[in-house]
Amino acid sequence: MSLFRRMRDITVATLNEHLEKSEDPVRLIDQYLANQREQLVQSERLYQQCVSHAASLRQQYLTALETKEKREHQALLALKAGEEHMARIVLQEKLQAEEKSAQYHELYEQAKQSILELDEELQQLKADYKEVADKRSYYLARMESARLQQRMHARSNVAQDGAPRMFGRLEERVSDMELHARTLRDVRKMGRESFYSGGNPAVDAEMEALRNRLKQEGTQDHEQTIPLTKR
Repeated sequence: MSLFRRMRDITVATLNEHLEKSEDPVRLIDQYLANQREQLVQSERLYQQCVSHAASLRQQYLTALETKEKREHQALLALKAGEEHMARIVLQEKLQAEEKSAQYHELYEQAKQSILELDEELQQLKADYKEVADKRSYYLARMESARLQQRMHARSNVAQDGAPRMFGRLEERVSDMELHARTLRDVRKMGRESFYSGGNPAVDAEMEALRNRLKQEGTQDHEQTIPLTKR
């Protein structure tokens, strides 16, 4: 297992551990996704560098291979022309090109293998990112459903319990108002009764004055009636 893959496994395990303890899992997932995006950018950049390096190795390999074949053909022509010394020099260059071609070919094959592994890990990274992003969307949808259900139940409780409590308080308030009105009415009634029943000293004095006046008027009328009778 490559270091890259071990780091990926450690990251996923750490995420799972933190999710179990986190009070805000969505925020933690967002942080994980942000880190994954950064890692994806770096991995894709590394992948492009590896591809470019492999292309350079391939070109070096093909150039050396072409030189080797060219020198071999030149050596054959020199030998045919009886120039054995020149043929040896060209064959020496042919062997050097052949060795260089083999070296670069080996490097190129290693680079191709590295690219295949990196591409596999890069695809796995993208798959992991998509999986976590999809789970984030799923859990957000579940949280929104739960929140809406809580609001629905809260409104249902208000509809069931709020109206009776509201009318109960209204009944208490109206009863208090009615009691207050009856109390004021009784107080005023008692005041009128006491006022007209002689409980008021001023009224009593006026009544006594009227009685005395009536007595006096009655006495005067009686005195005027007697002399007329004697005549």
